[in-house]
Amino acid sequence: MYIDGQWTDAESGATFEVFNPANGALIDTVPDGDARDARRAIEAAARVFPEWSTRTAHQRSGFLYRAYECMMARKSDLASRMTEEQGKPLRAALAEVQYGADFLLWFAEEAKRVYGETIPASRPDQRFLVLHQPIGVVGAITPWNYPVSMVTRKVAPALAAGCTIVLKPAEATPLCAIDVFRVLEEAGLPPGVANLVTARNPEPVGREMLDHPDLHKLTFTGSTEVGKLLARDCADRLKRVSLELGGHAPFVVFDDADPLHAAKGAVLVKFLNTGQACICPNRIFVQRSIYRAFVEAFTDRANKLVAGSGFDEGVRIGPLVDRSALAKVERQVADALEKGASLLCGGRRLTENELDQGWFYAPTVLADVTPDMLIYREETFGPVAPLIPFETESEVLKMANDTRYGLASYVYTRDLARAMRMMEGLRFGIVGINDINPTAASAPFGGMKESGLGREGGREGIREYLETKLVGMSI
Repeated sequence: MYIDGQWTDAESGATFEVFNPANGALIDTVPDGDARDARRAIEAAARVFPEWSTRTAHQRSGFLYRAYECMMARKSDLASRMTEEQGKPLRAALAEVQYGADFLLWFAEEAKRVYGETIPASRPDQRFLVLHQPIGVVGAITPWNYPVSMVTRKVAPALAAGCTIVLKPAEATPLCAIDVFRVLEEAGLPPGVANLVTARNPEPVGREMLDHPDLHKLTFTGSTEVGKLLARDCADRLKRVSLELGGHAPFVVFDDADPLHAAKGAVLVKFLNTGQACICPNRIFVQRSIYRAFVEAFTDRANKLVAGSGFDEGVRIGPLVDRSALAKVERQVADALEKGASLLCGGRRLTENELDQGWFYAPTVLADVTPDMLIYREETFGPVAPLIPFETESEVLKMANDTRYGLASYVYTRDLARAMRMMEGLRFGIVGINDINPTAASAPFGGMKESGLGREGGREGIREYLETKLVGMSI
């Protein structure tokens, strides 16, 4: 762990093992922290907050820019570590490291754009000033599916705003977080400004973050169920909270779109990170007149996806994260088939060519999925694509919005008016119009409804770490 500028073991001396999900091999052991380690980290962050928060925006920017340069220099090593620990193909891992570095660079600039304002007063002898100041010590909890970029997406804006931070990474991918913190150390970040606590059981560390009076904000990316629990506890303590939670993205293809082009895009984003991304489509709606052509093109492309070790050339499908993830996918597919869905490809765990050593599931396409099926309601987080025909624009808009989630959504159409109507009508924080990658460090990312609170990235990202202070002056 990295606490107060020192690499350290857990207070208890305990460790836990980290395994490669592609083959079950032991990679390394890391410290198994608990509440005591979290307390040490929070106290270190609180101790240095007054000094860090009063450094100029240009000084804080300089640290983040150096961290960006260090991460780019280590890009290949970080990507290899990610492929080994998380399982995604090396090409995708390289893209994620770049994305993670982009947040360091973007917020290096945003640090210098935290502007105040003056407000005209009604009294001639009064002046109003508005200041934006760092909120304090931040607790951050990150997921395993994007183990580098989700770290920098929280650490970079917090540091840019003048906050100090304590990070608890996912227990499945602590090594990627350790490597990111080595980048921060190499960039010369002062001791205590950013701290890392690894733990197999997140509950004691999370509880200390919630209970400690010197920690003023919690930022979490993970499941909606856990996010709700954290939000309740933060409400009891009036701690600021931002949450990036689950998704159930609709992908809508209208009959004026090219079905082959739409199928190509849908396959790319559906099977992104083996379907283990909150922005992956979970319901693919296709207008009935082109349904058959789309299904054939989509299934053909899905059949050609190669599963295996992310280090092997041509592999596009990596392992699922663990046994429980595999079981969830199997349960959803079995439920859909029992209720009348058609299996067009896949539908099984992959065991040939030593894939049984990991958690591999075949790219799967289900046709004619209906609302009574689990996969229509539950987030899948796996390589299963449910295809659903529809008739009219008003019908599909209602179907797309029929979910408690509201993160990402996608629309393929050539009709500008229809694109505008769908963009405005979809109750999702992100809408891609003929675009399967509507995200960037410079753009706000986040959801509506039960997909979360707040935004990460963009100008909005740094605001999550700032308090607004009003100053009234009598002159």
